[in-house]
Amino acid sequence: MTNNRHPNPDSDDPPLEDRVESALRAVRDPDAGVNVFEAGLVESIDVDESNVTVEAAVSEFDHKNATGIMRAMVQAVRDVPDVESAHVEPVSPSADGAVEGVAGFDTVIAVASAKGGVGKSTVSTALACALAADRPTGLFDADIHGPNVPSLLDVSGPIHSDDEGNPLPVKTTESGTTLDVMSVGLMEDGAPLAWRGAMAHDALTELFTTTAWRADDTLVVDLPPGTGDVVLTTLQEVSVDGVVVVTTPFESSLDDTARSIELFRDNGVPVLGAVVNMGQFACPSCGDTHDMFPGGSHEEHLDAPVLAELPFSPRFQATPAPGEVAPEMEDLADAVADAAATAWDLDVPNDALDIRGEAPEKRRERVAERFTALESGETFTLVSDRDPTPVRDFLGGLTDRRPEEIPGFEVERQTPNDWVLTATRP
Repeated sequence: MTNNRHPNPDSDDPPLEDRVESALRAVRDPDAGVNVFEAGLVESIDVDESNVTVEAAVSEFDHKNATGIMRAMVQAVRDVPDVESAHVEPVSPSADGAVEGVAGFDTVIAVASAKGGVGKSTVSTALACALAADRPTGLFDADIHGPNVPSLLDVSGPIHSDDEGNPLPVKTTESGTTLDVMSVGLMEDGAPLAWRGAMAHDALTELFTTTAWRADDTLVVDLPPGTGDVVLTTLQEVSVDGVVVVTTPFESSLDDTARSIELFRDNGVPVLGAVVNMGQFACPSCGDTHDMFPGGSHEEHLDAPVLAELPFSPRFQATPAPGEVAPEMEDLADAVADAAATAWDLDVPNDALDIRGEAPEKRRERVAERFTALESGETFTLVSDRDPTPVRDFLGGLTDRRPEEIPGFEVERQTPNDWVLTATRP
């Protein structure tokens, strides 16, 4: 049926294109159970006066389903007042301007945890949504055995591919802000996943290298808990600019997280900081705040800055959307972005002795020369590309003192490849 009513320039109705889009949102993808926009089937809408042409990415459907979807879209558009003619043209999904693989992102941030159930995926999704408010952002769910990102964001597949066969991420949009999402969970439609060894490695590698992302600024990678094959594969396949670790204040969780921090640093990944989650709970009846894990002290366990301390709260359980998250998550996104921008910077005085890249004999010679030239009470700062803790014995020998008598001795690993030693000349 063709609607022959013409547009009224004096009407208060929304623009015709907005009304066409609203009508199309009532058309469902029969496979995914979502509307055609959420399924990524609408490539473009062209409105020429009262004539509407819609490009639909239905090339991956069989003939019967493709025809059914296009007929439903045509009927929906024709029923819009002021539309005189409606056409739906089948096209392949567009990847114009897309970057192939995670290497196309300016910044890659991994979110990890030593244990499951600490809120890692909740933090990952909220962090990605917060970052998407002011930069093109992607979210990669690498937790192949428990891909929770789709349910947390309320998005679903199927995953479509572009003309070259590269998988296209699902777009989730709110208030004009878009987040690209890729997850094995979008491809498996809730089927139980039992991938092991080479199968998991190959699946992740393919998605890491072939996904055609529309975003290109920041990618958040939600890692599986622990330090198993998938985590190590990610560190091998992806140039990660920094990792955020999520933990509760429970003592065993903190101990395991401390070991994970060292694993990341040993694999050349800067640890941006930790999110200490579910530490407190505010009683809705009495208003009192209670510690969820009494006695837990992250300051004593974690050799990393704390980016956020989040309470156990229903507001973090709501479905986040790009650009619309709790204020605490906005603050976390700012802290993560700042930490990532300076992750490889060293905080040392201008007169620090840099022995990185030097031969062993040259290192000892330069340390002895600088340390013995200092006046008593002056600070000695050393930058090394390996753990300089054994230098303490050497400094003791230079001053005829026991190593433990060297005052102010401290070693800090500031980046995965850089240690900073400070000590005071006796």
